[in-house]
Amino acid sequence: MIKRKEVQTIIKGDKRIVNGWVMYDWANSVYQLTIASAIFPIYYNTVTRSGNNFMVSFFGHQVINTVLYSWAIAVAYLLVAIGSPLFSSMADYSGRRKGFMRAFTLIGAIACGALFFFDRNHIELGVVAFCLGTLGYGGSIVFYNSFLPVIAEPEDQDRISARGYSMGYLGGVILLLFNLLMIMKPTLFGIEPESSLPARISFLSVCIWWIGFSQITFSRLPKYTFRKRIKRESVLTNGYKELRLVFNYIRKSFKMSMFLTGFFFLMMGLLTTMFMAATYGEKEIGLKEDVLIPTILGIQLVAMGGAWGFARISEKLGNLTALMISIVTWTFVCIGAYYITDALGFIIAALVIGIVMGGSQSLARSTYSKMLPSESTDHTSFFSFYDVMEKLATVAGTFSFGAIEAITGSMRNSVLAICIFFILSLICMLILFSRMKMEAK
Repeated sequence: MIKRKEVQTIIKGDKRIVNGWVMYDWANSVYQLTIASAIFPIYYNTVTRSGNNFMVSFFGHQVINTVLYSWAIAVAYLLVAIGSPLFSSMADYSGRRKGFMRAFTLIGAIACGALFFFDRNHIELGVVAFCLGTLGYGGSIVFYNSFLPVIAEPEDQDRISARGYSMGYLGGVILLLFNLLMIMKPTLFGIEPESSLPARISFLSVCIWWIGFSQITFSRLPKYTFRKRIKRESVLTNGYKELRLVFNYIRKSFKMSMFLTGFFFLMMGLLTTMFMAATYGEKEIGLKEDVLIPTILGIQLVAMGGAWGFARISEKLGNLTALMISIVTWTFVCIGAYYITDALGFIIAALVIGIVMGGSQSLARSTYSKMLPSESTDHTSFFSFYDVMEKLATVAGTFSFGAIEAITGSMRNSVLAICIFFILSLICMLILFSRMKMEAK
């Protein structure tokens, strides 16, 4: 328990702290790009298939490789969703949110390093390490996001949130360029052309990058807590008590409950698309890594501009309007993706996704941040609901994606089903927008 004398005064807008916070996007986004989006999904498909045989043995059970992949993501995010409310409530009460963030960072980064040993003979190791990497990434984001309303004024949160995402995309691109060079030109590094070593080294590089650059963040973020009265009660008890109060507030708030419902469906579609795009391109369209990895690299470059572009749109039209524009775009992209049969179509769809991807995530985070009650000090608990909704959306999205493929035998049907998620999200946002317009009159 942090004592009164350890409480730090937070000056919102402090450049050193803000820059330190932004650097965590730079540090952890290499997981999202190298592990979740680009190199690992392609490597996983290569390791877990034999010709046209996509079945793989996992602890003695035969399952389609891409179904196992999507369900592994679902399991990891389910664990985060179950655990994050407890941990984030404890962080708000104890003030040690940075400690929790550091612990999840170590779990995720070390697990990524363990993927170096993933090959055809160690399928279980690869899947479990991937799950733990996803768990560490998802868990650390809970506490990372909760710092935003603490370090920035409401009017600055859109800009700082967008800056974080942009820095994340840039950092991910830089490491991916190095790894891409090693994979495409292994002889430059003294590696045999057909070796799996370049891909496995890329997983190790994520571990080193993530741990290394996150130290800048941890050295600058304050050991933050509000001046709460210390009681002779269990931290666990107080954590659940505070979490229940936040739940009751959200349940009674039409704006927050409707926004989180729309956010849930948006993330079901968005994150499932991000996780499964490379797998879909490799398996359904037959694209190779020389097309897939540069395309995903292009997504990140476009996404940097997209995050800033949608921040500017939100300044002129408002957050909800900008968010709805992105949702409509997502819907049409998914419909188009169902009919894609060649590399050109995949690349065009990917670039459009890049434009709306950064904007959607950045706007969602800053919009929710502005909805938090100004008198509350339980920022981590409020953001845990936000993150739980995101993680449960990932669970629902990736599980349904795998289930639809397992039932129908085609990933194309799974892609088409994602459109339904975006349509439901748009309906919720339209209802919220209409209510807010009525209240403004």
